[in-house]
Amino acid sequence: QVQLVESGGGSVQAGGSLRLSCLASGNTYRRKCMAWFRQAPGKEREGVAAVNDFGQTIEADSVKGRFTISQDNAKNTVYLQMNSLKPEDTAMYYCAAGERHGGNCFSGWGSIVRYNYWGQGTQVTVSS
Repeated sequence: QVQLVESGGGSVQAGGSLRLSCLASGNTYRRKCMAWFRQAPGKEREGVAAVNDFGQTIEADSVKGRFTISQDNAKNTVYLQMNSLKPEDTAMYYCAAGERHGGNCFSGWGSIVRYNYWGQGTQVTVSS
């Protein structure tokens, strides 16, 4: 089993920054691939960024250049640094964990079915 606990959400004005944290515990094999997703009211959950156990990363086009995913293996924590926030970034942000598929963490990384474990979410609200 894998447990994920997010923190760091909050309310910020447009142009501001937040850093989300996801503390992971449990079976390390089952959390080789880590990702951040978000879900706004009335919309589908979408992938924001992902990182593998080598520290390689990928981000969605909508956040590229503004958001950065990283991990600290010693602390079992994955971070999402969010800069230049926009009102359209307002959503519940979720941390997700899964195994490699075919040795790869990034094939289909933005699909929710790729991940077996989810945190409870942390709310991010950006006002204009």
